[in-house]
Amino acid sequence: MNIKTRIFLTGLLLGSFSLLIAQKNVVPMTDTETTKKMTSLFYMINNFYVDTLDMSAIAEKAIITTLKQLDPHSSYIPKKDVEKANEPLEGSFEGVGLTFQMFKDTILVIAPVPGGPSDRVGIMAGDKIIQVDGEDAFGEEITNQWVMDHLRGKKGTEVMVGISRNGANGLLEFNITRDKIPLNSMDAYFMLDDETGYIKLNRFARNSLDEFREAVAELKSEGMKNLVFDLRGNSGGYLGTAMTISDEFLSAGKSIVYTEGVHSPRQDLNATKEGEFEEGKLIVLINEGSASASEIVAGAMQDWDRGVIIGRRSFGKGLVQRPFRLPDGSVVRLTIARYYTPSGRSIQKPYDNGTEEYYKDFANRYKHGELMNADSIEFPDSLKYETNKGRTVYGGGGIMPDIFIGFDSLRYNELNASLIRKGVYNGYVNEYMDDKRRYLKKNFSELDLFINKFNLSEDEFDNFIAKATEEEIDIEDEQLNLNVDFIKLQIKALIARNLFDTGSYYKVLWPEDREINKALEVLKEDMVYETYGQLLKN
Repeated sequence: MNIKTRIFLTGLLLGSFSLLIAQKNVVPMTDTETTKKMTSLFYMINNFYVDTLDMSAIAEKAIITTLKQLDPHSSYIPKKDVEKANEPLEGSFEGVGLTFQMFKDTILVIAPVPGGPSDRVGIMAGDKIIQVDGEDAFGEEITNQWVMDHLRGKKGTEVMVGISRNGANGLLEFNITRDKIPLNSMDAYFMLDDETGYIKLNRFARNSLDEFREAVAELKSEGMKNLVFDLRGNSGGYLGTAMTISDEFLSAGKSIVYTEGVHSPRQDLNATKEGEFEEGKLIVLINEGSASASEIVAGAMQDWDRGVIIGRRSFGKGLVQRPFRLPDGSVVRLTIARYYTPSGRSIQKPYDNGTEEYYKDFANRYKHGELMNADSIEFPDSLKYETNKGRTVYGGGGIMPDIFIGFDSLRYNELNASLIRKGVYNGYVNEYMDDKRRYLKKNFSELDLFINKFNLSEDEFDNFIAKATEEEIDIEDEQLNLNVDFIKLQIKALIARNLFDTGSYYKVLWPEDREINKALEVLKEDMVYETYGQLLKN
């Protein structure tokens, strides 16, 4: 089976809205009493209930309630939300092409998408959108949804925006022709040292393989021999994309994942001859936010001893959803199978105690100490499996890393959480950029120059603390003293993101990233790396 055929099949499994089901998989409904009962109930409510009802709304509630009885990931998407729900995975939408943030009831342009409609007409980072098609675009009633409703639209349609720009007199008017806007799934890629590349993927979208290959090619041209592949916080996406990216690391014929359910016969997905990084040391970073497709990649690498997995136990989402379109255009994403790693481990964590308890898992892990200490995690012997080299790994929910790195509770403490939650970081950086953008562009034209030379002054940091105080954040000296350097680094990274691009944020922060530094430590010691990983030789 060639790779194009396999991509089609896996896309059908998770990514299409076809109702075509192989006849051998269709099980006739034998319990006609059940269907008659539901039909009769809706007939009686519609024809005899005392008040006039919205039967469409009642049907939707019935669908949602029914799906909740099944598992935590089967879900219902109303017709009006279908297109929006699929944008992150489809890889594009139609609009004006800019990232924005609501700042003091005003639409602040963070950056235009390079080459997009807004970029082409000259809209710049730091611009404030004051009018849209002659309508005021500021004030309490202007929300993120308002912006989306007014700036997104069909390709080829036009929208007139009035821009306030520092140094310009009056409003600048721009007529923007909407176009298809790509949604990149890659946050960053760059070299960590002379031989080690870094790639951070935020989801497994339809275009992720192309992005990944472009990044690998560029990093190889810069001397990459080792790769740190960051899947922390990556909640998943298309099975087909997880398969093809895993294929980049594994030699032909090796199992990547298999799926199986009562009505879905086992389907094995194996690596092909294609692959841009089948040789070279590999580190995969995961944490409690890594789910689904991320766990497929991490599980396959671990079972084949292809690389070293570093971080914390992944989320444990191993259920396969297939979208089915209902007659009114709405969609049900129904769980049809489970994911299994090559060694036979089920990725899915238990959900016997209900959906609400299922989604409290992060809090429970924190409470039980798992996020801090690997010793607090207990695995029964019944869930014991072996990797290709005979190392012991466990099933039962998520991928347990080879090297555990506890959650950094000193830096990511309550003070830092409050600064994020109350918008102090972004609010301060927006004001700072409003005042200093021209100075920064003139004096820090390149990212490396900014990283090496820019530092926040003490007066500027005092202004940041004053802003935090205005937001009624309780600043304890002990927490602040522990976090001063880290808070300054966060501010610097956000300024870099605003001044350059999203990847700049990660390039500023990585020297203080414990997981990345552990990865570099492992890569430098062949004996340590070989304890976990194995280079594939053709």
